[in-house]
Amino acid sequence: MSNEQIKKYRNQAYQHLTNELLPFWENRCVDKDNGGYITHFDNNGNDSGEDEKSLIAQSRTVYTFSAAHRAGYGDGRYAEIAKHGVDFLIDKMWDSEHQGFYWLMNRKGEVLIDEKIVYGHSFAIYSLSEYTLATGDPRGLEYAIKVFDLLQIHGADIHYGGYFEMFHRNWELKGEGPAGGDRKTLDAHMHLMEAFTTLYEASGQQVHRRKLTEMIDLLIDKIMHPVHGTGIPQFWADWKVAPQIKFDIIWGWDRFSEDGFKSASEDNTSYGHNVEFAWLLMHALDILNIPYSQYQTQLLKSFDHAVAYGIDWEFGGVFVEGSHSGEVYDREKEFWQQAEVLIGMLDAYRVYEDPKYLKAYDATHQFVFDHMIHASVGEWLPLLSRQGQPIWNHMSHSWKVNYHSVRAMVQSIIRLDKLIARSA
Repeated sequence: MSNEQIKKYRNQAYQHLTNELLPFWENRCVDKDNGGYITHFDNNGNDSGEDEKSLIAQSRTVYTFSAAHRAGYGDGRYAEIAKHGVDFLIDKMWDSEHQGFYWLMNRKGEVLIDEKIVYGHSFAIYSLSEYTLATGDPRGLEYAIKVFDLLQIHGADIHYGGYFEMFHRNWELKGEGPAGGDRKTLDAHMHLMEAFTTLYEASGQQVHRRKLTEMIDLLIDKIMHPVHGTGIPQFWADWKVAPQIKFDIIWGWDRFSEDGFKSASEDNTSYGHNVEFAWLLMHALDILNIPYSQYQTQLLKSFDHAVAYGIDWEFGGVFVEGSHSGEVYDREKEFWQQAEVLIGMLDAYRVYEDPKYLKAYDATHQFVFDHMIHASVGEWLPLLSRQGQPIWNHMSHSWKVNYHSVRAMVQSIIRLDKLIARSA
């Protein structure tokens, strides 16, 4: 593939990021009346009115504007928007009695769900650490460290390793089954790796480095399939594979059957998660100053499984999920898998220089720009058919904000620039 084609990708990503994506959020999300962010928008980009502010959406939006500022966008405006979100997190969402962040509030900042969910706290660590790296405001790192310490006290499973994930307000572990107290997940642990990476980058503290390396080894030894190197979604506390179920108040509710179980609940893997894990692992190794070669077997398995089974070579884009051995179960196209595969395939090509990775990037890039971007509004559609027809058409809610789409463009541009410079 020519250098001119790579420059074309870069230009498309830059124009979309600076003229559509970032303006979409800058012009809509700041809640000047109540603090924090408005994160629910319909297909036309209008406020859809849901009266909620979730930890996940608030923290991810802090991350988005912090990372965009750190990458050189916004002429300082994005640092102010990030600060606006951090103020809300600390002043409204922080539980001063029991510590940690509440899961869900209304727009005014009144608590709706007071539970402590590790998935949300992983993004609090991630976003607040990024905020300090981007702006120098020490409050971000201060609260990121507070959350990290809470997880070591209340969440860490010192017997089997890893972290429990679902807690009541006072950090008492929740019950079994849909309450989630007896489960551990790939999702939460992968995002803890992501969070600990940025925390260590911001703090330089050895305890953060140590917990990051522990998390990497746990993910590879316990959570990735021992043969295929693909991610297994859910486990019991002792790391035996558990059927994938819907939790009471957390992610995944929109992709499950009515009985709350996933189809093929003990043999499914997400192509997007596998590639996201691989590029996040590479980034963690960069921050740790550890060579990729130490984890090359895992990295290649993660990338190659997605190329072999997850890329739709006929219509473009990335399928949702399939079996570990290769059968595709769900051929629809979700926004976040596309975003993560864009970054991951550029990393795979940058490091291993195999043209199949650039071809996989091309198939995903073209699908996103042809079908997934709602060009008249500026954000991405959440879910499309295999052929690219919208199934859901809202622009944003608590589970679909700006973190994946904006990060995909910011990080893709960084990698495309490296490829362009290398070819010059």
